[in-house]
Amino acid sequence: MSSSLNGEGAVLATLDALPPDSLHALDACVDGEPESLILYRDAAGGVRAWFNVCPHAGRRLDWAPGKFLRDKQGRLICAAHGATFDLAGGGCVAGPCRGDCLREVAVDVRDAAVYVAGPR
Repeated sequence: MSSSLNGEGAVLATLDALPPDSLHALDACVDGEPESLILYRDAAGGVRAWFNVCPHAGRRLDWAPGKFLRDKQGRLICAAHGATFDLAGGGCVAGPCRGDCLREVAVDVRDAAVYVAGPR
């Protein structure tokens, strides 16, 4: 899934396009800047978003556009250096940036769609 978006209030994805326990990469405008994001829909249907950047070396987390590595526990693995992230909170649990976290992007889910959240 990939799309160009225009910031706060823009639809990132519909829930139909995000099966439970899935990761998706997309492009969006966040705070006026074009960014690559990761959307994660958990098994219960909740949605989280992070910048698609590993805190270790600043590289994208996907090994090919929109293709992510996961371990047997379902955690996200950085394709470049093997940092492993818990998807419940985005914290690095193994690898070169243990203790760091993915940078979260606030999203709202309403009307069966995911939006970049406005200021809180």
